[in-house]
This record gives sequence, C-alpha cells and structure tokens, in this order.
Amino acid sequence: MNFRLARFAARRLGTGLLVLLIVSIVNFMLLAAAPGDAVDAYLAETGGAGGDAAGLRTAWGLSLGLWPRLCLYLSGLLHFDLGWSVAFDRPVVGLILERLPNTLLLSGTALAFAAALGTSMGILAGMRPHGIGDGILRALSLILSAIPNFWLGLMLMLLFTLKLAWLPLGGISSLTASEGSLSHVLDVAKHLVLPVSALGLGYAALYQRLMRAGMVQAAGEDYVRTARAKGLARRRILLRHMARNAILPVVTMLGLQAGTLLGGSVVIESVFAIPGLGRLAAEAVTRRDAPLLLGIILISALLVILINVLIDLVQSKLDPRVVRS
Repeated sequence: MNFRLARFAARRLGTGLLVLLIVSIVNFMLLAAAPGDAVDAYLAETGGAGGDAAGLRTAWGLSLGLWPRLCLYLSGLLHFDLGWSVAFDRPVVGLILERLPNTLLLSGTALAFAAALGTSMGILAGMRPHGIGDGILRALSLILSAIPNFWLGLMLMLLFTLKLAWLPLGGISSLTASEGSLSHVLDVAKHLVLPVSALGLGYAALYQRLMRAGMVQAAGEDYVRTARAKGLARRRILLRHMARNAILPVVTMLGLQAGTLLGGSVVIESVFAIPGLGRLAAEAVTRRDAPLLLGIILISALLVILINVLIDLVQSKLDPRVVRS
C-alpha cells in the first residue's frame, strides 16, 4: 500500500511539473503581448527624467525579441533563477522569499479557520435537517458567501479597530515587538485576526453547505441505519460514520479553493497593508515588472500543485479508492 501511495504521489507530481511548464510559457506570452513594459511605467513615474526609453530597454534586456527572451527565461528556470526585478532592482527569488512567509501564514491560517468553522457548522446543521438551527446556519452561510471579502474586511476594521479599538489597523506585526519572543507571536496573532476573518468567513460558508449536504446524504445510507440498529451512541455515529464520509467533498474543495484563496489574498493584503505575495503582485502589475510577476505566478502555481497533492494524499487515507482511480 505504501508503494502504491508513493507511485500515486509521484504521478501527481509529474503532472504538476508539466502544468508548471505550461503555466510559465503561457503567462510569459500573455505578459509579452500586453501593451507597455517596465520602461514605460518607469518613465511615467519619473516624468521622463530617467533617460531615453531605448537605452533603458537595452540595459534591462527588454530590447531582445520574444523568442530569445523566452529561451532565456526558461533557461533561468532550469537553474532555479527567476530573473531580476527591474522595479525593485533585486533578484526575484529574494523578493519572493522575503514576502512568501507572510502570505503562507495568512492563507494557511485562513484555510484552517474556514475548514474548521465550516465543517463544524455543517455537522451542526446536518444533525437536524430543516430544523431551526439548520435554518439559521443556512441563512448565515448565504449572507457570508454573498459578502465580498474586501468589504467585510473594511467593515471589520471599522468596528473592531476604529470604533472599539480592540485590534490593530493593519500590518503583520508591531514595530516594537521583539522578533522570536512570545510577545511577538501574540502580536502577530492579534494582527491576523481581522484579515483571516475577512478571508476565511466566505469560504467557511461554502464548506458548511458541502458538509451539511454530505451529512444529510449519509443519514440515509445503509451503514448508518446498521450502526443505529446496533445501538451505537449517537455522537459516535455522527462523527465516526457520517462525518467521515461527508467530509470528503470538503477536502476536495480545499484543494480546488487553494488558488482562489491565494488570489483573494491580493485584495486582503492590500486592505490590511500586509507585506505578502499578494501585495507584491499588485505592485508588480502597477510597475509592469514582468519578471517579478512571472515569478509570483510560478510560485503560486507551485503552491497550488503541492496543496492539491497533499489533499490527494489525505483523501487516500479517508478513502483508499482514490489511489486506485
């Protein structure tokens, strides 16, 4: 079984490498076809005082043709070189590694929060379908899924920061907190409350609906009726039999929503001034920094692929039939 699982993971990773290659080429072509480049953005920012456009394009390697630039880009990827950021005048790898931990912390915490909250709400709603509690939870999930996360973030900021003064306005930590200490950990956690809530509540509503539907479907299955006939405790039937099978669509959706969650962090990081990949991507678009934007897209695609492989492995533990598919 271990060999079969390893072969299954290797097959998924091999497919992921092919996807990364396609993503790299397609996005390079799209950015190359877009009007304007980093020189245009630089001259517009400096009012044309930065020098002549032709000289800057030659210095920044933008005067080459499309195919030579594509070959240089792919050759750099083979050597784990994502290029040079013309906007920040730094290697792209260094910039991404500097911002990546903040994005992983925000997105990972939001994903765990959404999954835990949505699954719990779904179990509660599926315990007594069409009851009062089920109706309240379904209405709440509908409201949360209809609210844009940036608007929810602004409202949370208005209430808990400006009105009640309970939580910080933005950023990932305070300047006064000494890094590595317990006070720094608590300070980071305090700064993450609002952005994680704004990013995760909408996804929690989706997971709640999936979990509820799975619980309702599982309630009518033969194995649940058999467990009830054996006289098993109701809690054990709910958690060990119904919830374990109902959670499979939720686990699948976690993998599918990984890319959407990373995309949503662009807005949330901008709203809460969090120095992460999302905010860096927005700066790269504004300054037309193609190498930086390509690097961010590539790393984001790699993260999505790794998350989906991990989700496949978790599913194989919950349902061994996944490995044989």
